[in-house]
Amino acid sequence: MATEFPGYSGPQASTEAPLEMLAACHIRIRRQCDTLQRLVPHLKQHGCDADARTAASSVIRYFDTAAVHHHADEEEDLFPAMIESMAGSDAVCIREMTNALVVEHRHLEAAWRALRKVLIDISEGSCATLDTDTVDTFTAAYTRHMQIEEDEVLPMADRLLSQADIERIGRAMRLRRGIPDNA
Repeated sequence: MATEFPGYSGPQASTEAPLEMLAACHIRIRRQCDTLQRLVPHLKQHGCDADARTAASSVIRYFDTAAVHHHADEEEDLFPAMIESMAGSDAVCIREMTNALVVEHRHLEAAWRALRKVLIDISEGSCATLDTDTVDTFTAAYTRHMQIEEDEVLPMADRLLSQADIERIGRAMRLRRGIPDNA
């Protein structure tokens, strides 16, 4: 497989092509982060109107489901497969990198929980204030994190993992999402 991961926008990134699906998920995360950033001035100008409530609900739905699955895909399937594929000092290096990414996942999730509380209020029509610095910090942290995954992790996984590894990861992704397995 010779897919370029950054900005991947293949026809149908799916669990049949799990590395591409992970990259495509980053595109969707960026879209949700963009929505968050547009929501800040929208709330100041229009308050908690229908558009603000819809946007807040959409962001909540995404980060409560797809983003959770995305982190699990990496932590439970991709990262362990990468570590297993290597031996010696290379495995130690990969383990250190993936451990750091897991720690970042926990920080991103904590930041999301704080942001989520405000978004729930907005989605329910309460005129909550969405702090610009909080949104900027959250979106910048996600952007940095995804860049590491796109520049280092996904290309490395593409080189290291066997077709059997890729298929196993795809099956785990389908199971996690309740998608029937064709195999």
